Amino acid sequence: MSRHARGARYGRYVEGPDPLAPPVDLGDALSAIGEEVMAGTSPQRAMREYLRRGSPDRVGLDELGRRVAQRRRELLHKHRLDGTLQEAKELLDKAVLAERKQLARDLDDDARFAEMRIENLPASTAAAVRELADYPWRSTEAREAYEQIKDLLGREVLEQRFTGIKQALEGATDSDREAVNEMLDDLNSLLEQHRRGEDTGASFADFMAKHGEFFPENPQTIDELIDTLARRAAAAARFRNSLNPEQRAELDALAQQAFGSPELMESLSRMDDNLRALRPDENWTRSEHFSGEQGLGLGDGTGALQDVADLDALADQLAQEHTGADLRDVDLEALTRQLGEGAAADVQALAELEQALRESGLLARAPDGSLRLSPKAMRRLGKTLLRDATDKITARAGNRDARRSGQAGEFSGASREWQFGDTEPWDVTRTVTNAVLREAAEGRPGAAGEDRPGSARAGRPGGPTERGVRLQLGDVEVSQTEARTRATVALLVDTSFSMIMEGRWVPMKRTALALHHLVSTRFRGDQLELVSFARHARTLPIDELVGLDGTWQQGTNLHHGLMLAARHFRRHPHTQPVLLVVTDGEPTAHLAADGEAIFDYPPSDLTLALTVRELDAISRLGARTTFFRLGDDPGLARFVDAMARRVDGHVVAPDLDDLGAAVVGSYLSGRWGRWGQDPGEQVWPA
Repeated sequence: MSRHARGARYGRYVEGPDPLAPPVDLGDALSAIGEEVMAGTSPQRAMREYLRRGSPDRVGLDELGRRVAQRRRELLHKHRLDGTLQEAKELLDKAVLAERKQLARDLDDDARFAEMRIENLPASTAAAVRELADYPWRSTEAREAYEQIKDLLGREVLEQRFTGIKQALEGATDSDREAVNEMLDDLNSLLEQHRRGEDTGASFADFMAKHGEFFPENPQTIDELIDTLARRAAAAARFRNSLNPEQRAELDALAQQAFGSPELMESLSRMDDNLRALRPDENWTRSEHFSGEQGLGLGDGTGALQDVADLDALADQLAQEHTGADLRDVDLEALTRQLGEGAAADVQALAELEQALRESGLLARAPDGSLRLSPKAMRRLGKTLLRDATDKITARAGNRDARRSGQAGEFSGASREWQFGDTEPWDVTRTVTNAVLREAAEGRPGAAGEDRPGSARAGRPGGPTERGVRLQLGDVEVSQTEARTRATVALLVDTSFSMIMEGRWVPMKRTALALHHLVSTRFRGDQLELVSFARHARTLPIDELVGLDGTWQQGTNLHHGLMLAARHFRRHPHTQPVLLVVTDGEPTAHLAADGEAIFDYPPSDLTLALTVRELDAISRLGARTTFFRLGDDPGLARFVDAMARRVDGHVVAPDLDDLGAAVVGSYLSGRWGRWGQDPGEQVWPA
């Protein structure tokens, strides 16, 4: 903008991504996608479902699609397409009435003959207009009304093909109409030249220089010109197809009277033929059913059908169901025209979110080509789930937060902000760095090595300059420690079909992921093994457990799961064993000597005996055991109570929402041997 400009004009930023837009927050999206993945949905589909569903703070594609469909229904139910026919009829009635009044005042014989001709006009508006083409009007008012019919038809048929020309030609003179005819002739010549495959670069430039005022869209190439004209012409064809046969015949006959010159319709028909040949993929044959009360003329009706076509295209783009669908392909200009700038901003935000998810490394390509949650995504999701679990424990414990001193543990290499009651040693490097950065951001002179205002030495000639930083309480960070005791943890999770049927599948996975994140980030010296047990038991890496699909498989083989846990404990003989068992059913299967799983329901004595024997073996290894009982099955309650008493363990019957908090709290209690302590008094990650 010029330095001398006295005002400023504001508009949308179009030079790239909005520099003031808030950063895309992937946390909510990752949590929602992770939930779907843990429920058995593929990451690709989970991402699509999240984009369709949206979130409390973000409109989804389904809502935008609903608005598009509603807008389409409003167009069809508000309007009808006989506006031009009705307007022509009203002008004809006005002309006939004025002429009758004039003839009633005239007493000559010719007037009586004219009355007879007026009285015997055809009922059809088009036929009556054609019949009166050579009628010698006596009333000036009647003649003007009749001429308005021809002028109206000429402007309407042109408006069908050229947006905005109806208003431009209002009150047009003969020279204006001649300019239109000349433009149509030159346009058809240009289209036919392009249709023959000839170079039209210079011809297009000459055409636009001569007739550019007829094209407010300002096309820059001949292809842009053809695209604009073809979309409008196809909408005009759909307008005609949407009329009933009587209306169509009436309108075709009336159109021949446009400007009183049949040559206009011949030029437009020639143009339509050229556009059909150049853009055969446009929808030239479809029709729509308009059922409203507001009549539309040819131009407005064609515009309404263009809107309908835009809305159909937007519905397809927002559905994202075709191969290679991408939200960046949504026509934001069309969406703005139909639903406003807010809808376009919503789609742009979803497109940025989709791109950020793909480029963030949260989704990785598996060897088979499918998408899966990457290790980075697993860490972020685990951090969120662990935070949820610890928040619940802290809230339940009345927000108590006891910390262990540095003498009771080993430094973990991490630090956190000092809080009242901390006894850990300061992390001096982080503390001083925080102070320097803070003072530099605040523009404090001491941060730059200058004399501090108010200093005893400030301003003294030749005196040494005071260099240093002033610490504030918020600068202080303390070194984090963890207990010296290392634990070997086996988390056994029931993956029988009942877990899916009762809605326990996802909470179980959430719990495993939260515990895995805690161990891998806060207690890296601990050894965690995840064991799933259904008809058989097996060890699983966390990413495989998170993506594990449920199957119809009867059997709860806790015996086999305990065998794998015992093997894990024996591999690490110098650590504290911690056994955590999540189940919703009694043992109904055991592992035979030949490796086959034997299923019995109700549980057989052999299955129970083998399960108890394996638990006794784990108890002899010194394991601290907790059973997490899901559901209210009396048989399961009796079984786990008896098992816990046998090994001096614990039983927890949490709600599904509290399962993660219960398992994490029990793990921390078990690894430190602090049974009976409120989990709220544990050391949580910063």
